[in-house]
Amino acid sequence: MPPLNRPLRLAVAIDGGAPQTASAFVDRAQLAERGAFDFVTLDDSLGQPAPGVARLDALAALARVAPTTDRIGLVPTVTTTHTEPFHVSTQVATLDWVSRGRAGWIVEVSATEAEARLVGRRPAAPAPELWHEAGEVVDVVTRLFDSWEDDAEIRDVATGRFVDRDKLHYVDFESATFSVRGPSIVPRPPQGHPVTVIDATPSHVRATAARYADVALIRTDDPDVARVARADLRERTRAWGREPDRLIVLASLPVDLDASADAVALAEFAASWHTDGVADGFHFRPRDPERDLRLLVDGTVPVLQHRGLARHFYPGATLREHLGLPRPANRYALAREASAR
Repeated sequence: MPPLNRPLRLAVAIDGGAPQTASAFVDRAQLAERGAFDFVTLDDSLGQPAPGVARLDALAALARVAPTTDRIGLVPTVTTTHTEPFHVSTQVATLDWVSRGRAGWIVEVSATEAEARLVGRRPAAPAPELWHEAGEVVDVVTRLFDSWEDDAEIRDVATGRFVDRDKLHYVDFESATFSVRGPSIVPRPPQGHPVTVIDATPSHVRATAARYADVALIRTDDPDVARVARADLRERTRAWGREPDRLIVLASLPVDLDASADAVALAEFAASWHTDGVADGFHFRPRDPERDLRLLVDGTVPVLQHRGLARHFYPGATLREHLGLPRPANRYALAREASAR
């Protein structure tokens, strides 16, 4: 059971409903920020959208949202299966720069033949195989984040030197399906590593989530399922040599609120789960974002704040600070400093 003084983490999906436009996502993210949610998520896929439904690139849409918000975290879904890891790294790092340290990414795979045919590079593979590859992608993406040390940029006009080449590093990563040499073309992001989120609902995803994720999502409305999944993830995290408290497990719940009374009932439900140690917080997935998000912000969150479970303001500036996660040290700087001793 988590200690009751541990803050309740809150996230909300802003996709779904209509319209699916950048201006609609701006309005929803600003509303969620008024409710002091830790972060918003925006879903994406390489699959074709339903007929008559437009879908924007989630990374690009949240880059549009970034300058219109000040504090809330921005977390798009990014599929790793048919995407070059180098491009994933530069795009997520860029979102972290334009949001001044509020970026994350939900790691997702593309397991269908339809998605494979759209790209045309290779056939679909079994999901466990794709999640093993996704873990390798997360590994090399974080190495690319570190390929620029934090003080690699010199910007010395007098000498004409822009960067200290001794503080740029080749990652030289090679797996069965891709290889990356590096270094990145984007300086190390403000957070060092933007927050990595993985939906760990399927059991075959948990090894990857336990090893690489900062936040794991469990899609269930059954408290026993959520409790068992959280315990499983924490045990796997410990087995990888990671501190279990560094992995935040959120119950991902569908939300369909008709009135203020429903919003208050949801707050009572969330409070009981948190008190019982079922989850570290919640990722709400509104059925009707325009209606449900407003009821969450004006009804559910105030009740949780009144009970001392949710905070009223953002204590820091970055998403890692919202979540109480430390900024990772640069692996290459640590190695260079160790070799110099």
